Amino acid sequence: MNAPVASRRSSVGMVDGEFLLTTADFNTIAKMLHAETGITLHEGKATLMYSRLGKRLRALGMTDFRSYCELLENPEENEERGSMIRALTTNVTRFYREPHHFDHLRDVVLPPLLRAAERGGRVRIWSAACSSGQEPYSLGLTVLRLLPNAASLDVRILATDIDTTVLEQARAGRYSTEALSAVPGDLRNRHFEKSQGEWEAGDALRRMITFRPLNLIGAWPMRGTFDVIMCRNVVIYFAEDTQVEIWNRFAPLLSPGGYLYIGHSERVAGPAMKVFTNAGITTYQKRPSA
Repeated sequence: MNAPVASRRSSVGMVDGEFLLTTADFNTIAKMLHAETGITLHEGKATLMYSRLGKRLRALGMTDFRSYCELLENPEENEERGSMIRALTTNVTRFYREPHHFDHLRDVVLPPLLRAAERGGRVRIWSAACSSGQEPYSLGLTVLRLLPNAASLDVRILATDIDTTVLEQARAGRYSTEALSAVPGDLRNRHFEKSQGEWEAGDALRRMITFRPLNLIGAWPMRGTFDVIMCRNVVIYFAEDTQVEIWNRFAPLLSPGGYLYIGHSERVAGPAMKVFTNAGITTYQKRPSA
C-alpha cells in the first residue's frame, strides 16, 4: 500500500510538514536571500525557513517550495521577493536593549556633543537596522533627557532598515504600555501621548528622527559623517567577508573620535581594527587621527 502523500513528502524533505522543502529549494531561497541582503542561512535554519515561509505558501495556495522558488525566480515578482525577505529577516528589538550602550552614550558620548549643539554645532546619529523603531526612539529619549530642547537644535537621528514593513511601524511610533515598560515614567509621559490604548511618539521625538529604507549591502547615499553609529545584532547574520566589508564602510562615515556600538555577539574585525579602539563592551571609538 502506498504511503500517504504527506509522509512521502516528509521522507525526502528537510522538515516534516505539509509542504515539501528539499535541499535544492532551501539552497535556492538561501542564495537569493544572501544576494539581496547579505544574510547567510545554513541548513540548520531549515525549520526557521519552513515555518516563516510556510505562511506565504498557504496565502498563495501553493503545495510545495519548488513552486514557490519558481515564483521567486520570476524577474517580475519583486513584491513576493520582498515578502520573502521580510519573512526571513529577524526583527527582535525593545526599548533600551543592551542598556550599557545607552548608559555609555548618556554619560560619556552625548554631554560634549550636546554642549557643542547648544553653541550651534551639528550632531548626527545613525541607527542602522532600526527594525520597528525602539532603538532610534531610545536614542532620542536619551538625548532629550540630557537636553530637552534638542529637537530645536541641529541634532538629528537617521534610522534605516531593509524591511519597509517594520519601517512603517517605526514611523507610526505607536507602542503598548508593556513595550514602553523600560522607559522611565517621566520620559514616557513627556515624549509619548496616550491614544486609543497605546502610546504615540510625540513631536520632539518625531522632529529628531528620520526613517529611511536602506540595505546594508547596497548603496549608502549618506554624504556627511556621524558622531555615533549603532548597528547591533544584524551583522552577525552576514558571512565573515561581508561583516569585514560593513565594518570598513562604517569607518569613513564616523567623525574622528566618533563611536560605533555593535551587538553582544559581534566583534569588529579586518582592516577596520586599525581605525577603531575598544571603548567598552561592544563599543568602539574611531581614532582621532584616523
